[in-house]
Amino acid sequence: MSTVDVATAAPTQEPPAKAAKGVSLGQDAWRRLRKSRVGMFCLWTLVAIALVAFFTPMLPLAPPDRVATRLQYAPPQLSPFWQKTFQLDLRSLEEAEELGEMLNVRYDDMFQRPYRDAGFPELNALSRAMVRARYQLFGEWELAPLCGRDELGRDLLSRIFWGARISLVVGLVAAAVSLVIGVTYGAVAGYVGGFVDNAMMRFVDVLYSIPFIFVVIFLLTILGQEDVKRWLAEHGIDRIKIFFFVVGAVYWLTMARVVRGQVISLKTEPFVEAARATGVGQTRIIARHILPNLLSIVIVYLTLTIPRVMLFEAFLSFLGLGVEPPDVSWGLLANEGIRVITPVKIYWWLIVFPSLALGITLFALNFLGDRVRDALDPRITTPGGPT
Repeated sequence: MSTVDVATAAPTQEPPAKAAKGVSLGQDAWRRLRKSRVGMFCLWTLVAIALVAFFTPMLPLAPPDRVATRLQYAPPQLSPFWQKTFQLDLRSLEEAEELGEMLNVRYDDMFQRPYRDAGFPELNALSRAMVRARYQLFGEWELAPLCGRDELGRDLLSRIFWGARISLVVGLVAAAVSLVIGVTYGAVAGYVGGFVDNAMMRFVDVLYSIPFIFVVIFLLTILGQEDVKRWLAEHGIDRIKIFFFVVGAVYWLTMARVVRGQVISLKTEPFVEAARATGVGQTRIIARHILPNLLSIVIVYLTLTIPRVMLFEAFLSFLGLGVEPPDVSWGLLANEGIRVITPVKIYWWLIVFPSLALGITLFALNFLGDRVRDALDPRITTPGGPT
């Protein structure tokens, strides 16, 4: 080939490079979190605890109303693992369904009765359906008292599982209440600024100076009065629901301060100035442009608030000021265990197992919050180090 031919030859066509696919902040955080073995272990532990608490009515556990005084303070029993005990005569249940009008017995009431007799709140339709499925699947078979029995001979494992439902709901609902109040309050104070910001933050300072433990005890004591309880019952207000919101209203102060500081730094950013220049209202700027950029901080603080709220509920229940019987929570179970510890005899299982359930949950929540914080921080190459 001549020199002219080489010069006029067509250049070799290179294959077009593939366009790089963008990764959102959430996808990048999830990818970084999955690299942390401790974080994923804590996440799946919490998922397992939540699923067990949700499906507790379907599990083959002893009914919460079974009082066996002859088995008082029975130690944990591992063998036989399954035991057959009279739970519910299914034949009589079918007969009651046929003769319901004559006997004035409802079909669902046969499943609700063991829980209502124990003083538990009225089960909703989903829980009754799960209890019905439990008897259809397992019949008279149930798990052995793997965690022992309490002073009335009740199965402690069953009470721990039922207590998980209350303790987890308290943590989630109270943390959500503190999240809504704190984020809204801090965002408004930080964005408006000026006199409004100073007044709102001084109000937060005043609230910080108040010992909230005494305020909560005072409110719960008032709610425990017979006339107040009667008035709440007449208006369909449950004391436990008020307890959720009272505890949640205590933990919003720090969230408000953190959000305010971030909003002050974000409101002067170019994207906020561009939105303001196009005529976007202040409420829309806060909701659509500022709050989404606070999501990482809010998520991290939320994972740290839930264990604090759960521990606070356990503390109040331990003092007898939180969840009241017939409801049951992990803190209430620990309180019942402490009351029966004497120099003569120590029934260790009554305090060890409820405390272990609470401790594992709080441990997982705190470690997960720490790993989520690392995953959302792009300056950290590997969240959690070599773990």
